[in-house]
Amino acid sequence: MVCAIRALLDFCYIARRDVHDTHTLTALDDALQRFHHHREIFRESGIRMDFNLPRQHSLIHYLKLIRAFGAPNGLCSSITESKHIKAVKEPWQRSSRFEALRQMLLTNQRLDKLAAARVDFTERGMLKGTCLSSVLDQIRSTNFYCIIWLFFELTIFVTIRDDRS
Repeated sequence: MVCAIRALLDFCYIARRDVHDTHTLTALDDALQRFHHHREIFRESGIRMDFNLPRQHSLIHYLKLIRAFGAPNGLCSSITESKHIKAVKEPWQRSSRFEALRQMLLTNQRLDKLAAARVDFTERGMLKGTCLSSVLDQIRSTNFYCIIWLFFELTIFVTIRDDRS
């Protein structure tokens, strides 16, 4: 088991290098072959019967992809998983399961529009404070005495109107 884990860690550390040459790619392939050889102990001991895991399957493509596109420079597959949860799993849970794809696309479209509106409102300064703080700021910016006088006149008007009733 230790040999399998060591081989997997060797693979991970080699794959994360910034620069690869023929020696590091050979070491990467060797580490992957050692992992595939030593992982059988997990099956034999009954700990794990299958190894059909998506991230583990992607390991066999690393060598070819590094040759084609260069070093992954710390690529993390959990980024795509978190995006999958936001774009697929959460909208699926919100759907009624009837024509779910249509509902999921509509949900994602609405969430994108809300995010764009939030960015726009933030740029315009519309999300600063609350409604009450906005009104108080307007009151402070106007002539405070004028507002006091208006409030006093309204109080007298309401009192006179109530007396006549």
